[in-house]
Amino acid sequence: MSAEQNESRKRGKKYYLTPQQHAKRLRASKELAVGMQGILITCNMNQDKCTAEAFDLLGEYADKIYGPEKFEEDLQGGNGEENPQEEDVEDALKKEVAHLRAADGVLERRFQALESGANNVVFIRTHNLETDRLVHHILSDLHSTKKNKTRVILRMLPVSGTCYAFPDEIMKYLNTFLEPWFKMPNYATYQVAFKARNNSYNKRDDMIKAVAGLVGKMNPRNRVNLTHPDLTIILEVIRTVCCVSVVREYKRYKKYNLQEVVKTEGGEDEPPSKADDDEKEAGKKREGGEKEAAVNQEGDEEEAAKKKEGGEMEVTTEQESGEKEKEATTEGGEKEVVDDVEGCTTTREAESTEEEGASASDTAAASSDEKPPEEEAVKDENGIKVEGE
Repeated sequence: MSAEQNESRKRGKKYYLTPQQHAKRLRASKELAVGMQGILITCNMNQDKCTAEAFDLLGEYADKIYGPEKFEEDLQGGNGEENPQEEDVEDALKKEVAHLRAADGVLERRFQALESGANNVVFIRTHNLETDRLVHHILSDLHSTKKNKTRVILRMLPVSGTCYAFPDEIMKYLNTFLEPWFKMPNYATYQVAFKARNNSYNKRDDMIKAVAGLVGKMNPRNRVNLTHPDLTIILEVIRTVCCVSVVREYKRYKKYNLQEVVKTEGGEDEPPSKADDDEKEAGKKREGGEKEAAVNQEGDEEEAAKKKEGGEMEVTTEQESGEKEKEATTEGGEKEVVDDVEGCTTTREAESTEEEGASASDTAAASSDEKPPEEEAVKDENGIKVEGE
């Protein structure tokens, strides 16, 4: 070997790591850290099986949306097969070593399982994927088909960004992260879902109030709605890392719970199928025809009733007019008879009055001619009337 090759082979002590340092670096490369994107999955006491189910489920739907996964080695192999004679084995090995060194010895896959730092929680790191779109598509399909494809996975939350889990760092990160949804001219109704694991720096009520104040400053038209919000701000704190995301239809999909979203409830509004739509349309047509027939029948009945009432009213008016004429005629005859009787009675009273007057005059005359002897006055010498003894 030449001197240059020997010098290049010499490495300092810093290049070599102790077993503890190597284990720490290896462990750090497999843990949730700041600057990552992925999916946070909660399970029920079986993380290994949860990870396997997550890979199967995510791979199935990711292939439908983004197509099959393509590895960089396949692309490079395809480019090298064009001129296989121009490259020898040594050059191919050099290129492969350079590629591994550039990637720090880690091959970027579409999904990679990492330690989250909490029990019963698995973090799946994603590469070149929109996690919120992928998770929403999975939940939408499960909600419509009502087909359960997992046994261990409980909740599946997208993680669009991560930051350090200190209040100042979280608010600083959210100030720029939430702009696409809540900064003017954009606005929406929202709620804040906060959860802390293995962390005592952040209090739930304080963080929710701080986030609500920040969103209100971005646009005064943003309103809190805890029943049916348009958007939900999810903050999941695990040890020293805060996972942040903004999701849609959080209440409809049962807080993104895969076990609850496939259950059929009596009061839940299920998406109508084509058969249901046809039945509803046929039912509406039948109801419309029945309503029209009922309206026509009611109109005919009303017209017949009006005609009957008109005929009865005419007959009644004719009867009333006839009775009134009869009553008038009867009253006229009675009045004439009464007048005749009253005239005769008046004549007889006049005649009796004249007779009584004549008899009274005769009686007065007779009384004046005859004076009783007892009533003759006895007068004395002075002309004074003296009564007889």
